[in-house]
Amino acid sequence: MTSSSATATSAAQVINTNAQFKGNVDSYELPWVEKYRPQLLKAIVGNEETVERLQLIANKGNMPHMIISGSPGIGKTTSVLCLAHELLGPAFKEGVLELNASDDRGIDVVRNKIKTFAQKKVTLPPGRHKIIILDEADSMTAGAQQALRRTMEIYSNTTRFALACNQSSKIIEPIQSRCAMLRYTKLTDRQVLQRLREVCEAENVKYSAEGLEALIFTAEGDMRQAINNLQSTWSGFGYVNDENVFKVCDQPHPVVVNAIIASCLQVNVDNALQGIHQLWRQGYSAVDIITTLFRVVKFYDGMPEYMKLDYIKEIGLTHMKILEGVTSLVQLGGLISRLCKLSMDSSSFSI
Repeated sequence: MTSSSATATSAAQVINTNAQFKGNVDSYELPWVEKYRPQLLKAIVGNEETVERLQLIANKGNMPHMIISGSPGIGKTTSVLCLAHELLGPAFKEGVLELNASDDRGIDVVRNKIKTFAQKKVTLPPGRHKIIILDEADSMTAGAQQALRRTMEIYSNTTRFALACNQSSKIIEPIQSRCAMLRYTKLTDRQVLQRLREVCEAENVKYSAEGLEALIFTAEGDMRQAINNLQSTWSGFGYVNDENVFKVCDQPHPVVVNAIIASCLQVNVDNALQGIHQLWRQGYSAVDIITTLFRVVKFYDGMPEYMKLDYIKEIGLTHMKILEGVTSLVQLGGLISRLCKLSMDSSSFSI
């Protein structure tokens, strides 16, 4: 009797442990980017004018073919999905075909899958159309885009196309002329901060002001990256401060880079080179270092505007050389010497 009760107790403990473990898995299963993705147009952050135009389309119900272009992570796909939800309501699943870069989108797909969906009869609310969303349309081949142009015309009575892309110039002219063009800009720091605070409150995330500032610095107006970095930092360290954020993002700490710029302004070559060597020994690549240098200089206080432009020019030229393949420490050392030279009195170099 004792052994059977002990067995039952241990079994119950295993079940409790499994249930607890399963609960943890479920809580971390969904990325916060998807969990907090807006479902309505009014919930979208940033690009207010463009979103207002989409809201008018949602109210009137007559959606044109459209191209939405802009940087990654600023709400292009989310806007189209919100618009489709508001237009079609419960018929969203039947009335929307979404294809992104992970799907095969060659000529055969345009001729078969897209054409078949355009011909399919679906019961929709009155005055509404089926919607085909082509995400990252600029990665479609020219042949597939050529095949798409005629399909857009033939089935325009029943089907409308929404193309999201990073560069609208990679969409062929005949498709551009058939679509309304909407351009999205990067989100401001204030807009990213507002959404990060909302997510932190919803998930009970402990954070410092410097931590949120670091997330904004690393995201550069990309909301998706900001929220992903927030979740990664919280999952890895349990506290969001600047040091933890830069560990997760694997970027040089701006404080170190700030000290390098300050040394260059004071023409202290040894200190500046020491800072570069320190970053190099920590394993950062030349591209990581040069990118953070540029971003720190851009927002550096206490530097005359003309000198800031000269610094950015030198950093840009070095960045170009690094991208061409010359990623050595000597390249970064040469940049430091040129930045120090810019801070020196030009009369020192006259003969």
